[in-house]
Amino acid sequence: MVEWKNLDSLASFQALLDSDCVDLAAVMSGDNGADRAKNYSVKMGAGLVYNYAAKEVDEDVIEKLAALAKEAQLVDKYAALYNGEVVNTGEKRLVLHQLTRGQLGEAVTADGVDKRTFYVEQQQKIADFANKVHNGEITNAAGEKFTTVVQIGIGGSDLGPRAMYLALENWAKKNGTFKMDAKFISNVDPDDAAAVLASTDVAHAIFILVSKSGTTLETLTNESFVKDALAKAGLDASKHMIAVTSETSPLAKSDDYLAAFFMDDYIGGRFSSTSAVGGAVLSLAFGPEVFDRFLKGAAEEDALAKNADIRENPALMDAMIGVYERNVLGYPATAVLPYSQALSRFPAHLQQLDMESNGKSVNRFGDPVDYVTGPVIFGEPGTNGQHSFYQLLHQGTDIIPLQFIGFKNSQIGTDVDIQGSTSQQKLCANVAAQIVAFACGKKDENSNKNFEGGRPSSIIIGEQLTPESLGALLAHFENKVMFQGFVWNVNSFDQEGVQLGKVLAKKVLAHETDGALRVFSDLLNI
Repeated sequence: MVEWKNLDSLASFQALLDSDCVDLAAVMSGDNGADRAKNYSVKMGAGLVYNYAAKEVDEDVIEKLAALAKEAQLVDKYAALYNGEVVNTGEKRLVLHQLTRGQLGEAVTADGVDKRTFYVEQQQKIADFANKVHNGEITNAAGEKFTTVVQIGIGGSDLGPRAMYLALENWAKKNGTFKMDAKFISNVDPDDAAAVLASTDVAHAIFILVSKSGTTLETLTNESFVKDALAKAGLDASKHMIAVTSETSPLAKSDDYLAAFFMDDYIGGRFSSTSAVGGAVLSLAFGPEVFDRFLKGAAEEDALAKNADIRENPALMDAMIGVYERNVLGYPATAVLPYSQALSRFPAHLQQLDMESNGKSVNRFGDPVDYVTGPVIFGEPGTNGQHSFYQLLHQGTDIIPLQFIGFKNSQIGTDVDIQGSTSQQKLCANVAAQIVAFACGKKDENSNKNFEGGRPSSIIIGEQLTPESLGALLAHFENKVMFQGFVWNVNSFDQEGVQLGKVLAKKVLAHETDGALRVFSDLLNI
């Protein structure tokens, strides 16, 4: 039986507060640094490795983190989640996104159905539909193949699927699995939809409307924008649109769509990339087989998260080091820095995943907590970020932990040798150099050129960004966020902070305003 307790009530947390600080510059210099770089790592799924040598931890801190993870029953709480207990206390719901990629424990029944069977059935429906589109069995009114898929959604219906598509686009083109261009409309700003439509041959496009409830204001507004464009082109919108929604939404059985694929209330938007939300667009873009490989990578990582040994559980190790940095060392933010252009939108997805999940100031029972919770997440791909915000990371007044991601090989497999090294080697040289530069610094009598060092980082290293490694990478961060939410005793699976602005926006549009809200409405000419 698991117990849900606040972090500051746990004896192991008090012991962690008494840990001696690690001199990162000292332990990462010379032979010490070489030993740490070799030994401070955990194997992940799909051939990835999580290396935490440049973090401010030693064996004593790791033992205390392991003790905290055990006392907080983190692996037991994970088991409760995947075995179908109501872990989302705010909305009184199960949390089942891991079940979209594999059965981790007992069969889970909800709404009178086996949920794993339900998710597999939806994936098969999507695969059959995608194959018919690719084979020319489902065509436009002129009998011509569709060549583009456009996803209409916001938040988790956009950020995750968009990041996953961009991550695999060049890989798919190189490996002969690229089927259709994918584009995304998310912002209710009309300039977003207009720009996408202006660059799209709508006569050969399928549009995916993604809304669990079927009532999301921004998404329905953009759907109307698209339908208007189709009508102006003399096209029947119902022959160009599919829906990803819940079985109870008004979209589920509407004649306005070629097909409908279902998700449910047990998968939050930011955790939905491995559900029909990501499955439809990725299967149409790359083929169902590629989406299946993506799921397999995520499933492999999910299985590792069951391990009670922190040294064999990469998501747990990453999560606990993050808790140490946040609650003991007092660092307010984390930068996610993928040295892979394909992961250009991955930090944006992780920003929502982490900050929407753990940006809470009350615990699972609605009581205020007396400790900090989720950090601010931001990031950009390397090496671009080096020429942007790394100045603050190296010499700013705040220490910001860094999470690097790097791959030994590029996706495209072709490169050029310039001045004795290839572009990929230059990329990898930069990330290796940054890890040591941040950790060790550089002494200089000129204070403007002095680097204190002691800036912690970790790196996830893989051979190449593939569907499997992308799936493992996604699941790693999902499970990290989950474990941290458990430690902080917050509900990581609701997002009440999203709702207030929506309610007020509806009042503005209905002209039911007073006070400052009325003034700002007038200033914006609403």
